[in-house]
Amino acid sequence: MNPSSVIFQDVANRLKEATATGVTPCVTLEVGHTKGVYWEYACGRLTYDVNSPPATPETIFDLASLTKVIATTTVVMKLVDTGKIGLNDRLKSWLPSWRDSEKSEVTVADLLEHTSGLTAHLPFYRDCRGREEFEHQICSLPLEYAPRSRSVYSDLGFILLGFLATDASHGKDLGGQFDTVAKTLTLGDLRFRPPAIWNPRIAPTEVDPWRGRLLRGEVHDENGWALGGVAGHAGLFGTVRAVGRFARAVLKTLSGDDLLVQPATLARFIQKSPTPGSSRALGWDSMVPTSSCGHRFSPKAIGHTGYTGTSLWIDQAQDLYVAILTNRVHPTRTNEAILQLRPNIHDAVVMAVESQC
Repeated sequence: MNPSSVIFQDVANRLKEATATGVTPCVTLEVGHTKGVYWEYACGRLTYDVNSPPATPETIFDLASLTKVIATTTVVMKLVDTGKIGLNDRLKSWLPSWRDSEKSEVTVADLLEHTSGLTAHLPFYRDCRGREEFEHQICSLPLEYAPRSRSVYSDLGFILLGFLATDASHGKDLGGQFDTVAKTLTLGDLRFRPPAIWNPRIAPTEVDPWRGRLLRGEVHDENGWALGGVAGHAGLFGTVRAVGRFARAVLKTLSGDDLLVQPATLARFIQKSPTPGSSRALGWDSMVPTSSCGHRFSPKAIGHTGYTGTSLWIDQAQDLYVAILTNRVHPTRTNEAILQLRPNIHDAVVMAVESQC
């Protein structure tokens, strides 16, 4: 028996119970550090059907808002690193339809920190298709609050970041830019618009009433779907092993390796926003008492969650990352039991790691 299996037995038991009690059909998890993997685990089946294939570490999930940090923030960070975008650039200098005096001072950093004044979400997919229509609608919105006065987590701001990243790369879209990152880092199965050959390994998400079908291999987020499956806020698919490789690249960069970007650039991106009451950094979220990573990660931890039931937390101080992928929205998004599971699993993981120190 793998010694790690014994160390993490409590974690495995909790995850097996979660799949048995309907928290999620299946789950994959990877725990690791800068130099490699401590433990990987998978349990449950891709759906609640007893004949459905079992989950494995090679099961592919809709990563939902992990797209924001793994793809969009990383691409923007590289554009900042090479001087193609400035964090203090005014949004109006990139998007001509972003106008009105109340919006004139909004910057790229404000979008990344969710302090731009934009509302959280609107169902534009009901009437809009493609960049031109989405950009016009978002840029025409009145601001919900004064920029930098507070933080409101906003899909809309990250949709705009995806557009901006495309323009800064002379028309190469977010998906193409991230493909280059993934290939350079040999991340493996991690991409937008997964090919049909992946379908047998993809965990289905919701039986979607809007589209009238079970979703497998097409983005769960409706606005992401209306944008063609490549968007700044959602659309990335991947395995827990690929997410773990990305996490190790982050840890190595934080340790001084210029693997992702210059270490100083990443250090800037993980600085907590000065906005009152905000837990956000640039793209990333940070550790607070109510975080999904529980109570045993350090104040230096950064992470993010995804609506479909995914999460990634990285703690430089403990040289630790935990990636958890689930399809908790199958067959319906009304199941929110994952909210209790996440912090409990993270606490159990840290306790297991600490027991070996």
